[in-house]
Amino acid sequence: MSVPKSSRRSLDERLAVELGRLREQNLYRVRRVVEGRHGAEIVVEGRRCVGFCSNDYLGLAADPRVAAAARRALDQSGTGSGAAALVSGYNAEHRRLEEALAAFVQRPRALLFSSGWAANLGVLRALLGREDTLIADELNHASLIDGGRLAGARYLRVAHRDLAAYEAALREAPEADALVATDSVFSMDGDLAPLPELARLCAEYRAPLMVDDAHGFGVLGAGGRGAIEHCSTIPDIYVATLGKSLGVAGAFVAGSAALIEYLIQRARTWVFSTAPPPALAAAARRALEIVQAEPERRERLDRNIRRFREGARQLGIPLGLPDSRLPAPDSAAATPIQPLILGAEARALALSRFLFERGYWVAAIRPPTVPPGTSRLRITLSAAHAPEQIDGLLAALRDGLEAERNA
Repeated sequence: MSVPKSSRRSLDERLAVELGRLREQNLYRVRRVVEGRHGAEIVVEGRRCVGFCSNDYLGLAADPRVAAAARRALDQSGTGSGAAALVSGYNAEHRRLEEALAAFVQRPRALLFSSGWAANLGVLRALLGREDTLIADELNHASLIDGGRLAGARYLRVAHRDLAAYEAALREAPEADALVATDSVFSMDGDLAPLPELARLCAEYRAPLMVDDAHGFGVLGAGGRGAIEHCSTIPDIYVATLGKSLGVAGAFVAGSAALIEYLIQRARTWVFSTAPPPALAAAARRALEIVQAEPERRERLDRNIRRFREGARQLGIPLGLPDSRLPAPDSAAATPIQPLILGAEARALALSRFLFERGYWVAAIRPPTVPPGTSRLRITLSAAHAPEQIDGLLAALRDGLEAERNA
């Protein structure tokens, strides 16, 4: 039976119903405007506060040396690349950055993408087809999840960090047609994937290993080479972003010469995208130089992480996942991502508002970004945070949780 045209709701009417539902469930999201630089101290909606929800782990997003490199490149190369890299958009700054990144992570080649999302989608769609199998951690970033789905491959999601589940999936998958993909540092929990063990399994079952090191690159390892250095693991496909530890934007894939050449031919998100502005590539290369020249940034970040975790322990602030089924692994102590799981969406929003009123910005993270019942404050530390700022956040968290208990 056809629906009378007069009874059909307009698009805006249908969307209004859905937006109302999101508000009722405390899942509605609102952008906040930042004025000026994105550093540890930040102006949000006209209020000066200390930010503890940025991925600017090394404090380079507002570094004047990085900005100066971008300005020089703007004067030399202009604001845009004008076309995709295969047409006329591949600037000398792009090539210099790719060479520097490959040398830094000690891989033969690297390929620059406009974003981490584009990199993961491009790789998975290029390498997988309907006859292939993707084996992936259930808590992987959405870009890996969507990339696997869009590739049309058979998708086997395994329990978080469960090596037995990985091995069972590898046994089940055809030997030559499986690929294992995982985050290195999981973006909402801050824990590390078991990369050495995964690499051994992949070698045993002859399956390539893909690692998204977005939150490890520049941060982990003695030289800042990320989780692959921290875990002494070399994956077949290495992906990392430039908008976190380097404080710029974009991403890259590193691996063999054959892998990079194949992606140049077949990664649709690279082939059909305008190349990033040359000035961003110049800025990222300067940031990479600073990462290598100033290991004290990682040392300061590590001290800040330890100060925050020890302060939380002393104040009885429970970091990590609260139920015994999913304990917070010890590996979370090594990363800047420190979740405070609150469960209900309303609790996360209320504590976030309380902190903001006290001068601390920590965004509430709710479904679908995290599983239902695990809404949280995702607290992130930076090398740019001063000890007194960390202590102030801890005191505000203590007061907010006490106010909630006494309400």
